[in-house]
Amino acid sequence: MSERVVETGGRQRPVADEPKGPVVARQRRYDIVTHSPEETLAFGRELARFLKPPCLVLLEGELGSGKTVLTKGIAAGLGAASESEVNSPTFALVHEYKGESKVYHIDLYRIESAQELATLGLEEMFGEQATVIVEWGEKLGAPLPRFEIRLEHQGENNRHILVEELTH
Repeated sequence: MSERVVETGGRQRPVADEPKGPVVARQRRYDIVTHSPEETLAFGRELARFLKPPCLVLLEGELGSGKTVLTKGIAAGLGAASESEVNSPTFALVHEYKGESKVYHIDLYRIESAQELATLGLEEMFGEQATVIVEWGEKLGAPLPRFEIRLEHQGENNRHILVEELTH
């Protein structure tokens, strides 16, 4: 495994390339800790540079881990919406943002079955030139090229963020 360093938000962050496996290639990995919502937003804006539609981003992490805050930064970085326009789609399930690019922000927290999942029309979203960001992405199980981002709440403002780009 080789290790490189990239600069994000004025800080150097390690990026490791893992060897390709038989089914999944892990092409890019970020493993950082942010110390405020502003740093999480800035990391989302930086991460947006690597998201080229069509793209699927699966966010995993407990309540309060920063999934929506990271999404605000990603959507702003893609030019789809301002940070203040992006909010959690917990009850609406899907929010669509259109600007310089299109972003679908999906929250699967309340989804309990494959039947409920099927009613969301995800196939159509995946077929568009859009970035599809899915909170509680572990419920999706989609076998598509995607970014998997795991967030862990580490105190009042600290967030551990692990990003892996997976291709099949």
